[in-house]
Amino acid sequence: MSRLAQAFARARAENRAAFVAYLCAGDPDFDTSLAACRALLANGVDVLELGVPFSDPLADGLTNQLAAQRALGSGMTAVRVFELVRRIREFSDVPIVFYTYYNLVFTNGVENYVRTAKTAGLDALLTLDLPPEEADELVTACRTHGLDTVFIVAPTTPEARLARICGAASGFIYYVSREGVTGVRAQVAANIPEAVARIRAHTGLPVAVGFGISTRAQVTEVAAHADGVVVGSALVNCISRNLGSPEQITRSLAEVCSDLAIGVKRLSSNGHA
Repeated sequence: MSRLAQAFARARAENRAAFVAYLCAGDPDFDTSLAACRALLANGVDVLELGVPFSDPLADGLTNQLAAQRALGSGMTAVRVFELVRRIREFSDVPIVFYTYYNLVFTNGVENYVRTAKTAGLDALLTLDLPPEEADELVTACRTHGLDTVFIVAPTTPEARLARICGAASGFIYYVSREGVTGVRAQVAANIPEAVARIRAHTGLPVAVGFGISTRAQVTEVAAHADGVVVGSALVNCISRNLGSPEQITRSLAEVCSDLAIGVKRLSSNGHA
């Protein structure tokens, strides 16, 4: 069983959703990013999702766009992102997923990129702008090297495509609960229970829900229906609000992350976790 499968199985056995936390690799610089990842992993994170900084992150809202800009400005490259994964592996076995764009994979050679990622200690690739209909080369390389693939389902995904998307995935299905880009929202999207049920009709893989989830109450609301809850912008904001103070960045991340992690616990019929 892969590290990713183990993380979801452990959460399921504990009657909770898995907590999937996102940060942009290298934001605001390599050393602070490593410390930020350490802070998350020490405070309840089950799966670490690392955004690979890219100059044209079309799926990301302003918060994550600026994070990528800070990372690129500090000198992050594909090589340094792999180095970050290797450094995290020195102190943690928590599964790591790359949230990336296909150009970053393609330009380095698909086979070479996947092999290098696996060697560094990565567990899965979520390639935002690569539809499963065009992903055969990547899926084959990932299966050859033992790397999981994650694909996205959106509110606008037609029923006819669900089987194709689920068939290409091997790690989990990422349900993007809102149309548009990443970012903090005042309320979670409607129809999440129905959407998760629709996806589960096509796969036995875990379903993680993200986009717009930023508070403990929202995490709890989503965790009642999903196998995993993804939080990104609310954590990235802990960095952007404290630029210039690495100590305050890690302190803020630890506080926010530990609070959000409480939310993944599902309530029993008597209202207790």
